[in-house]
Amino acid sequence: QGGLVESGGGSVQAGGSLKLSCAVSPDTYRSTCLGWFRQAPGKEREGVAAVHTEFGQKYYANSVKGRFTISRDNAKNTVSLQMNSLKPEDTAMYYCAARDLCGGSESLKAGRYNYWGQGTQVTVSS
Repeated sequence: QGGLVESGGGSVQAGGSLKLSCAVSPDTYRSTCLGWFRQAPGKEREGVAAVHTEFGQKYYANSVKGRFTISRDNAKNTVSLQMNSLKPEDTAMYYCAARDLCGGSESLKAGRYNYWGQGTQVTVSS
């Protein structure tokens, strides 16, 4: 299992938008929780957003609420992260991840996730 591949990172000016996508292998997509995480140099990996693949519940970090939107496409086995009103502090490597359970604050804890992609870089300049 595994098979998560991120795409869509890049460089953008503050206030701009980017959309990240993650292609997930069918076996891994059957995991119930798909999440996006980010890690800036010298900082711990932090949860950004997560979605329950079956029921669609979504979870967001306070720092991105109202700016980022997570979505999933069960027909295509993909999960996306639309990022608007980007700030320089959003600069990080962004990772897609999967785990078996989804719910509450646990959904944004990196240590709970079993499968990870290689990451895609997002750089926001001021």
